Order: sequence, then structure tokens, then C-alpha cells
Amino acid sequence: FFHNVLPESAASGAHQKGHFRLSSGFHSADYLQCALYLAHPRRAESAGRALAQALLDDGVQPQIVASPALGGLILGHETARAL
Repeated sequence: FFHNVLPESAASGAHQKGHFRLSSGFHSADYLQCALYLAHPRRAESAGRALAQALLDDGVQPQIVASPALGGLILGHETARAL
């Protein structure tokens, strides 16, 4: 899934490189600002389709899609729509 999204996220400025302290306390050299990436409807639709296809390719056939209200709502909606 991510190998399809990362090149476009870098081009959009959503994939950032540097030194980030994550909310978990861990550190990372990469950060994906999902809100910035998903702010464009075509990218959100494409990401949802890619995630849905990855699930189906793994043999997962969801009956329900749930996503967190903060940060996951748009991707959850687009994934459900694609399924």
C-alpha cells in the first residue's frame, strides 16, 4: 500500500524528513502528515482504493470499516467506498 502512496506524498509535501519525536515517545527520521496528503480529494480517493486493494489482495474481505475520528475518518471513508 505505502509504496504507491509515498512518492506522491513526498511530491505534495506531506512526507517530511528530519528528526521527529512522535506522540508515542519514539523518534523517527520520517513523518507523514496525513491531513496534508488527504486534503486533496483525488489523493484521498486514490489512497482509499490502494488500501482497499491491499486488503483484498491479502484475502481480507471486511464487512465493516471503522476509523478514528481524528486523522482516519477520510481514509476510512474512502477505503469503505472502494470496497
